Amino acid sequence: MKGVFPLNKFKETETPFYYYDTGLLRKTLRSINIEAGKHDGFFVHYAIKANANPKILNIICQAGLGADCVSGGEIQAAIDSGFSPDKIVFAGVGKSDKEINLGLDKNIFCFNVESIPELSIINELAAHKGKTARVAFRINPNVGAHTHANITTGLAENKFGIAMDDMEDVIGIASSMKNVKFVGLHFHIGSQILDMGDFASLCNRINDLQNRLETHRIKVENINAGGGLGIDYTHPNKVPIPDFKAYFDTYARLLKQRKGQKIHFELGRSVVGQCGSLISKVLYVKHGSVKQFAIIDAGMTDLIRPALYQAYHKIENISSDKTVQTYDVVGPICESSDVFAKAIDLNECNRGDIIAIRSAGAYGETMASQYNCRPLPKGYISEELQ
Repeated sequence: MKGVFPLNKFKETETPFYYYDTGLLRKTLRSINIEAGKHDGFFVHYAIKANANPKILNIICQAGLGADCVSGGEIQAAIDSGFSPDKIVFAGVGKSDKEINLGLDKNIFCFNVESIPELSIINELAAHKGKTARVAFRINPNVGAHTHANITTGLAENKFGIAMDDMEDVIGIASSMKNVKFVGLHFHIGSQILDMGDFASLCNRINDLQNRLETHRIKVENINAGGGLGIDYTHPNKVPIPDFKAYFDTYARLLKQRKGQKIHFELGRSVVGQCGSLISKVLYVKHGSVKQFAIIDAGMTDLIRPALYQAYHKIENISSDKTVQTYDVVGPICESSDVFAKAIDLNECNRGDIIAIRSAGAYGETMASQYNCRPLPKGYISEELQ
């Protein structure tokens, strides 16, 4: 079964471009709000790194989510799109002074701090402004995730977070500083996680760490469990909305939430991944000695995930109902890695056919580059191409 697209409008629009089904996005946001809303104290932030298209951000903001940012540019994008500063959290292992000052000036909810040197700089910069910065410490829980090695973040070998053994010392250091206030703990174990057992392991680790802190009479006001929930790249039509019920229920069941404690989540891919497709046209069909290539006008500059992660995306020839043939789908970039898929079945391709690369709403447009002096792809929401 193919996706449903406004094919005539696509034929009139210069390719490649991103197309976002805002009807699906809004259904996804409703599902998030319903399932998270069943549990007291659950609060969801959208991870802007997944997709920072202003039209997408505006819809997510209207749904009431907060924002999870990893740069000063993302903080500004969130504010420009209407997110309230008191719903913005700022993470990242390498925050610059300029970015920290922006967060302080905008009075964001919280800095997720990843090292003692960073904590010291935040305290110093806040002192210059006569402010008190709210900080949560990102603790590296040494919990593995069943996902690609490049997108695991919770192992001791990763660059992210503060070691568990240093947790009490860092909180003690913060308590001695005049211009920071400890307000919580932050965790994140990776991305594109579909095994709820990984989140269960994180819950168990958070429970142990909270018990440890309480022996020192340290109470944690906010627990930020990060994000990481994946999407079904294989079946975007059958499973357009992730299982948010199972995700939030796992935390509600296993995380020992203290009285009055708030649990924060940072969902990105699961919010926007399925609503987006990269739309391209076939430039040429090349018949090689052992295979045939569908050469399209989109390349790794537009969607880098297959080249970077060997990621799978379902690909459809949405303008053809002809007999299925086998193709390598490749782009025009002067790199051997500019391959979207090898030996996949598509309805027979001819020059000018419209190709949809599905499940591209996350880490697609936002990671695009201008390598080979190519223009960045435009992004259109469904209302614009009706």
